[in-house]
Amino acid sequence: MAPVLSIAPAALSPPVARGSSEAVLSTITDQDVQLALWQRPRPFALAPLDRLDPASIADIDVEIAVAALCDGVARAIDDAGPGYAPVRTALIAEVAARATGFAALFPAPCLRLRLEVVQTNACWKFHMDYVRARLIATLSGRGTEWCLADRTDPIERMTAGEVAIFKGHMLVDEPRILHRSPPIDGSGETRLLLAIDPVTPDRHQIA
Repeated sequence: MAPVLSIAPAALSPPVARGSSEAVLSTITDQDVQLALWQRPRPFALAPLDRLDPASIADIDVEIAVAALCDGVARAIDDAGPGYAPVRTALIAEVAARATGFAALFPAPCLRLRLEVVQTNACWKFHMDYVRARLIATLSGRGTEWCLADRTDPIERMTAGEVAIFKGHMLVDEPRILHRSPPIDGSGETRLLLAIDPVTPDRHQIA
């Protein structure tokens, strides 16, 4: 009798691409990649962010035309008040660079840009956002945590300065990567979080 052959299904490609070069972020356009992670140290020029008074920093939540990203980022940071003054030039350069790179990967007429001071357990449950994709970078404090959707152990955490692009529900049928803000309520810790989304007519966003 001929032997019975057992053929295992091909393993899914890894849903995470990581690397020390910014070029790794472009892998988020690959069908199987749900998280592209640029593992870099935070630019030295952003170190003064750790010494800012959280009470003096205003949150930023604006939509900026891609055609005028650099001017729009500078205006948004200046309109937020004097709290960012000690690191204004470096912060504008960093945010504008991240927004420009993201816009090249996910074309849209506008981007929604958020720069938020986080001192609570905001978005502490693991989830996938209701967007096409979201760029996330913690510029100060504890970084965003992520895990494989089919298990929550081990939990991995980004470091300050690392840049991630997560795919969202608008591009993904089966979530394989989830993320959350680290629970810090009551710890006295402060995070400064940068988040960038494409703005499209069919978007459905949640904070």
